[in-house]
Order: sequence, then C-alpha cells, then structure tokens
Amino acid sequence: MTTTTSPAPYRRPGLRRLRILGQGPMFTVSVAVLVALVLVALLAPVLAPYDPEALDLASSLVGTGADHLLGTDQSGRDVLSRLLHGARTGLLGPLLVVTVSTLLGTLIGVVAAWRGGWADTVLSRSMDMVFAIPGLLLAILLVTVVGSGMTAPVIAMAVAYTPYVGRLVRGIARQEKARPYIEAYRVQGWSGWTVSVRHLLPNIAPTVLAQSAMNFGYALMDLAALSYLGFGVQPPTADWGAMINEGQSAVQQGAMLPALAPSACIVLAVVAFGIVGEGLADRIAKRER
Repeated sequence: MTTTTSPAPYRRPGLRRLRILGQGPMFTVSVAVLVALVLVALLAPVLAPYDPEALDLASSLVGTGADHLLGTDQSGRDVLSRLLHGARTGLLGPLLVVTVSTLLGTLIGVVAAWRGGWADTVLSRSMDMVFAIPGLLLAILLVTVVGSGMTAPVIAMAVAYTPYVGRLVRGIARQEKARPYIEAYRVQGWSGWTVSVRHLLPNIAPTVLAQSAMNFGYALMDLAALSYLGFGVQPPTADWGAMINEGQSAVQQGAMLPALAPSACIVLAVVAFGIVGEGLADRIAKRER
C-alpha cells in the first residue's frame, strides 16, 4: 500500500518575513515618522488644543505663541489643531485607495496569470485601457457627476491605481506559476484557487506590500492635489490639501505657516512612504539574488 504526501509549502528564501531594522538610518527614521503620523491621526481629538473648525475672526493670523504654537489662519482657527485633524483625512483617503486597488489588482493579476489564454488577454487589455486614463482627470470627471467630497476622488484613484498593481502581480505570479512546487500541487489534484491562496499569494505578498507602500505616498499626494483644487474634502473640514488652498491668501499678508505647515506634512509623509517602499523593494531584490 502506497501513500502520497503533500510537498512542503514552498517559500522563497528570505521572504518569510521582512525585518524593519537593518535597512539603514533613513529607513528606520521613515518608519518612525509613519508610526508617528498614524498615532497623531488616531489621537487627534485628544492632542488638538482647539476645535479645528471653530472660527475666531478676532484672532485672525495670530503668530506663534503659547496659546497657538503654530499660529492661526485667516479665519482664526488654530493651525496645529487643523494639522492634527487633517492627518486623519490625509491618511484615510490613501488607505482606502491602496486597499481597494491592491485587492482588485491582486485578484486581476493572479487570475490573468493563472488562467492565461483569452482571460489573460481580456484582463490585460482592460488594464491597459484604464492605465491610459490619467487618474486626476478621472477623479475630476467623477466629481462633476457625484459631487465634491472624499468619495468620488477615492473611487477614481482606486480605479486608476488598480492597473499598476495588476501589472506587477501578473508578472510575478507568472514567474511563480512556472516554479516546480506549483506543478507538484497541481499533479496531486489541488484546485487552482487553493494553490493560489495558500501558496502563490504568500510568496508574492512582500513585493505587493512594497509597491503598496509607494502607492500610498502617491495616492496621498494626488488626493491632496484634488483637495487643493477644490474637488476633494471641502472646508471647513480639516485637510492638508484644502489648508494649502486656504492659506494662500495668508501668505500674501506675510503669514507663511497656514500654507507652509500642511505642505511640509505632505512632503514628509510622501517621502517617508517612498523610502519605506524602496527599502522593502531593495531588500526583496537582494534576497532574490
């Protein structure tokens, strides 16, 4: 009597875990910055000294001091409080964009790579069509139909970012599909769905994670640009992009912080996400070599 045993789950060497430390000081500092931003966003109601939407025209464009550490804007609202609350909308929007686009892109990429043939052709051409449409233009068109706010830009950006993830996943999934361990599971009668979920996806997850970190920074910048143009989050809700737009008039009156502070937050967040994404990608590439 003979028995068959399942092959041991295959994991590419070095991809079982991604260590945060050991990437260099810039990577470690960037991770610390991102952790701080997340904590600030979560604790904004506790940390903010004032109501971010409370108007006080008598305190318009007050400079930095004990009462207002970063001064006030032209409407007398505390800039620090609005920055803290703006981190919530500034991070929530990109999080939704990256989550939706990563899930859709991963599903499309894996199906295209696994099925091949006409399914691969149809899905690949569909991604090419969406890829040809600029994300900001798609967001503006959707805003004209749905109305301004966070919903329309998030949906548009999620659709626009899906082909980036889909192309990446399709490429690395095709490489994984050609490995012997995939054929070993298929010979034993395992379904394509089971093999993909239990073995293929875990092996491509680190690369997708690295790409998602970089996409988060790009999405944050795109959504901030839409808010700056008036297509995203609307005043008086605190949002970094909208704060830059509102602070332009203050700059003409010599008050720089209402526009400079949110600009610095956007730059800091985008650079930090970029460094973390590049660091993860470099580590993956080194271990594969």
